[in-house]
Amino acid sequence: MFVSTDSDPQGTRRDFLYVATAATGAVAGGAAVWPLINQMNPSADVQALSSIEVDISGIELGTQLTVKYLGKPVFIRRRTEDEIKAARDLDLSELRDGDSRNANIAGDASDANRAMDESGEWLVMIGVCTHLGCVPLGDAGDFDGWFCPCHGSHYDTSGRIRKGPAPTNLPIPLTSFIDDTTIKLG
Repeated sequence: MFVSTDSDPQGTRRDFLYVATAATGAVAGGAAVWPLINQMNPSADVQALSSIEVDISGIELGTQLTVKYLGKPVFIRRRTEDEIKAARDLDLSELRDGDSRNANIAGDASDANRAMDESGEWLVMIGVCTHLGCVPLGDAGDFDGWFCPCHGSHYDTSGRIRKGPAPTNLPIPLTSFIDDTTIKLG
């Protein structure tokens, strides 16, 4: 007489053991891998600063304030008429990077697409050199903007790369005016 394996209780127990072992292994593997994946998420202090407000009432013409935002320095510069004129008079064909790198708007690297306001007085940029992540010095370099002394990248008064190894312009974070004296980052 022939007995089907489907009705064999040993086969059913064995199948159950295989499934139970595989499920236990999957749960244990997930529990072991989760800390490795979770450590790549932003830390609690960075998440708490995902949006900050900055008082800009004390920034004089021709000076800048540096604040820490998402673990990076952010330059908030109140530019003079000469700085704005130098940035706006530039022929865009002279630029290495033609993208505005502005999280607020897309467009070319013209000064109007990089400044916060129509007059061009306010410029907000992430202050990390796009070459190797150094922090550029303000009011320095061949174009009177920012200069990264580590490898010689020169940025103009609009934060656009003009000379040196950096491949792109300094990025502009998501920013907005809350009122005349307060800027919101994020």
